[in-house]
Amino acid sequence: MSSKYGGKFSGLGRGLDSIFVENTAPVGNGVTMLRITDLEPRKNQPRKVFDREALQQLADSIAAHGVIQPVAVRESTGGFYEIIAGERRWRAAKMAGLSEIPAVVLTADDQKTAELALIENIQREDLNPIEEAKAYEKLLTEYGLTQEKLSQSVGKSRSSIANSLRILELTPEALDLLANGKISVGHAKVLLGLEDRDSMDRVAQEIAENELSVRETESIVKKLNRSVTLTPPEVIDEELPALPKVDYVAELESRVSTRLGRRVKIMGKGKSKRIELYFEDNEDLEELLMKVCGKDIFNDDI
Repeated sequence: MSSKYGGKFSGLGRGLDSIFVENTAPVGNGVTMLRITDLEPRKNQPRKVFDREALQQLADSIAAHGVIQPVAVRESTGGFYEIIAGERRWRAAKMAGLSEIPAVVLTADDQKTAELALIENIQREDLNPIEEAKAYEKLLTEYGLTQEKLSQSVGKSRSSIANSLRILELTPEALDLLANGKISVGHAKVLLGLEDRDSMDRVAQEIAENELSVRETESIVKKLNRSVTLTPPEVIDEELPALPKVDYVAELESRVSTRLGRRVKIMGKGKSKRIELYFEDNEDLEELLMKVCGKDIFNDDI
C-alpha cells in the first residue's frame, strides 16, 4: 500500500504493515491529517530517551519538506489519539511549528499496541539496549507472551531476546553507565561473566573512566574470576573458566549503530572493505547525512 506522504509503509515494520492493510480509512489510502495538539504520547512507550540535537535536525528537515511518513495512532479518551509509532516525528513536527500531522488511525488493544511500538523502535534501531530489554520483559511478564511468540512477533531470534534480557542482570550503576553510552553492550556481556558480582560496579566504572576496550575488560574479568575460583595454591595451573567470546567487528557495528541511531554493517574481509549505513527514506537520509557531515552539508545548492 502506498501513501502520498512517501511511498510504501515498509519502514514501520512487518507488524504495522499488516495492520495498515486491515485498517484502511476512507480518506487518502488510510492517511488522514490530525491536529498536533490532539495527539499524545503513549505512557508505556519503550523509547524513553530522545536526543535533542538529532530531534532538532529532524525538525529542521520537517520544516523544509514536511512529514514524509505518517504516524500510527489509536483513538484515546476525550477526543485524543494515542501515538503507537512515530512519537519522534510528532515531537519534531511540534518543534517545527506544524499544526497538523499525517496519521493512520489503527484499531489495536494494549498488547498489540505494545508489540507494534516495540517493533517499530527495534526495526529503526531507536532503542538503547536497556530500553529494548525492558520492553521485552514487559511483553513477557505483563502480557504473558512466551519467548517463542515474542520472537515471531518482533522478528528476533529467541537467543537474541534471551541475551538482551540478560542485560537487566547488571547492577544499577552498570546499567546507568550502559544507558549513557559510557560502556557498550560488548562490555556489558563481559561484565555478566563476573563471578564476584560485588566487583561489577568497580570494574564498570574503571571501563568508563579509562575507556577500556572489550578485550581489556575480558582480561580484568579473567583475573578477577581466577582470584575467586583458584584459591588453593595447588590448583593455580588449572584451566581458567571460559569467558564470553566478543566479536570485535560486531562490537564496532553496535557502537556506531547506537551513535547514529540506525543499522550499520562493517565488511572488512577480502579486497572490498566498506561500511554500509542504512536509511528508511529521504527524510531519514537527510538526518543521516547531517549526523555524518554536519548541518552545513545542505547550505549550498545541490
